[in-house]
Amino acid sequence: MKGFPALTVIGIADALIHWQIFFVLCSAIGLTQAASNFAAFCVAAAFSFYVNMLYTFDSKTPVFGYLLFVGLMGGASFGIGRIADARDWNGLLTVTVFTALNLVLGYCFFRFVLFWRKQT
Repeated sequence: MKGFPALTVIGIADALIHWQIFFVLCSAIGLTQAASNFAAFCVAAAFSFYVNMLYTFDSKTPVFGYLLFVGLMGGASFGIGRIADARDWNGLLTVTVFTALNLVLGYCFFRFVLFWRKQT
């Protein structure tokens, strides 16, 4: 399992994990969309980072790379959640917007920042 097809499957699993956790935290527990989106992202990111490292890129990645990824995309997830809270977005819109952003930026981050040496 290599390349874009593997990233697609892992991205779909990541999105499903993210959406489920987001809606549980938002609906059942009553957290804000910002907090729910950030927490859901952190759990889904841990899954996708680990699986991508094992199967897609077949590479050992330093902890710094993971922390950089979580920091940048975690900030984006929280920011989108804050916008959603301020504009009273429906939760479905919030996770849809973030999922699209996460798929594009996540792919670019994995491909061109973390694992660029392995691909050349």
